Amino acid sequence: MPPATSIAVQTARPAWQPRSLRLVWKPAPATVFCPVAELPRRLLNVVVAAIGLVLAAPLMALIAVLIKVTSKGPVLYTQTRIGLDRRDPKVVSLNHRRDWDHGGAPFRIYKFRTMATRPGRADDQVWARPEDPRVTPIGRLLRQYRLDELPQLWNVLRGDMNVVGPRPEQPKIFLELREMIDGYESRQRVRPGITGWAQINNHYDRSIEDVRRKVSYDLEYIARQSVMHDLWIMARTVPVMLFKKGAC
Repeated sequence: MPPATSIAVQTARPAWQPRSLRLVWKPAPATVFCPVAELPRRLLNVVVAAIGLVLAAPLMALIAVLIKVTSKGPVLYTQTRIGLDRRDPKVVSLNHRRDWDHGGAPFRIYKFRTMATRPGRADDQVWARPEDPRVTPIGRLLRQYRLDELPQLWNVLRGDMNVVGPRPEQPKIFLELREMIDGYESRQRVRPGITGWAQINNHYDRSIEDVRRKVSYDLEYIARQSVMHDLWIMARTVPVMLFKKGAC
């Protein structure tokens, strides 16, 4: 394997790009996303997401009403996350129109809003904390049972995510963690997920060591990914939600 290289890039930043961030380009990881090999898992995840949306529709409607009547602001919260990286690592692009390497395709993730709104701070890029003082009473309940993630079933149908996969990260945090943790960008070789092998085996991130542990679970999942493994993780997610363990 050739030695890793990096090329400093400084150019006009996208609208959501933090001003303090200076991007460093890195070659893509060695594995390649294969649509044909992904097809059986993708079909499973789409079917599960579609059924899940239909079954959860009454509950989601109730949650929307509770959010609306108990706090000011929108029902849904959206944020930019980093998704699938389809690039072939053997091909070096000389297309200068893409001066920013985000590590994957950015997309907008959907959640039920669990925090009090703050003007002008709709897309804060900060590390989530399990006991955040901004969380509303309804939001705390939704987080305990991971119900705030239900709108991401729509992200699955859109093609941004799968039901099972590594959790997608915010752009700024992704770029910081990519510099700190070896192999972190390899997580982008599969679609991000609502739940995952890391989420059912580990708690909320409280330190960089927690993140490293989750990355090792994510890489293990990528190496073992299959329809049966996804079904197993989906089944394991149910008790995690009911008994408020892990960090789905």
